[in-house]
Amino acid sequence: MSDSEQGPRGLVRTRAFGFGGAIGVLGGLIGLGGAEFRLPVLHGLFAFPIHRAVRFNLLISLATVVVSLAARLAFASFPALGPLAGEILAVAAGAVAAAWFGTGLLGRLSERSLTFLVAGLLAGIAGLLLVEAVLPDGFSAGLPDVAPLRIAVGVAAGIAIGMVSSLLGVAGGELIIPTFIFVFGADVKTAGTASLIISLPTVLVGVVRYWRQGAYRSRGPLVDVAAPMAAGSAVGAVVGAGLVGILPAGLLKLALGLILAVSSIKMLRGMAKRSAVPPRSGNP
Repeated sequence: MSDSEQGPRGLVRTRAFGFGGAIGVLGGLIGLGGAEFRLPVLHGLFAFPIHRAVRFNLLISLATVVVSLAARLAFASFPALGPLAGEILAVAAGAVAAAWFGTGLLGRLSERSLTFLVAGLLAGIAGLLLVEAVLPDGFSAGLPDVAPLRIAVGVAAGIAIGMVSSLLGVAGGELIIPTFIFVFGADVKTAGTASLIISLPTVLVGVVRYWRQGAYRSRGPLVDVAAPMAAGSAVGAVVGAGLVGILPAGLLKLALGLILAVSSIKMLRGMAKRSAVPPRSGNP
């Protein structure tokens, strides 16, 4: 490789590491993998086609979730998860099963359909973050303490979460955390930890399925973007986990919700502009 080739590729790797680190910090702070923020970056800044952006986003999410979970358990103390063990297993079971199915569905969606789906899901996640941002400290809700009901609801919620995870390439924490707060009555810190525990097998299943489909054979995107962004995300996740309890979570979620809402609007506008361009005459 020539020096001129190394320069631009080195810049791409540096930018990927930097964006990964910044997003990892945000994810570590609130118990998310950060993939919902990486997806617009991969698609917009690094010009990944939307299908490739989703697949590589999930691969980066795997590294981030592993480090986030280890760092979160190491740096902070949380209530025992034992009382929610059944609900965690139920959500995880539904999510893993749906993630396996969803990775097969991705390839059947057109770029236009997937872009609209991703934009809509990002807007929905933004709404959830904004709702969580205004919740009072110590807020809890939840179903009655009836085990069969809670398990059934957990499996159903997991199926929805697994589908979103595989179709966006996200860890699913954006949906898992509200589920444990609103449905199972967990506090936000416990919900964040449960989210990472459930996300790990869900993301792993999706990555394995995409790997078997040959989604990661392209060495350039893997080495120049995915690997440095995963490394940056891992470092950022450790830093973010160490800052848990220092920065106000409500204010952070408010800001992140607004960022996701803007990203969703930009994706839709970009698709509208591409659709408005008349096709070129002649051979493609």
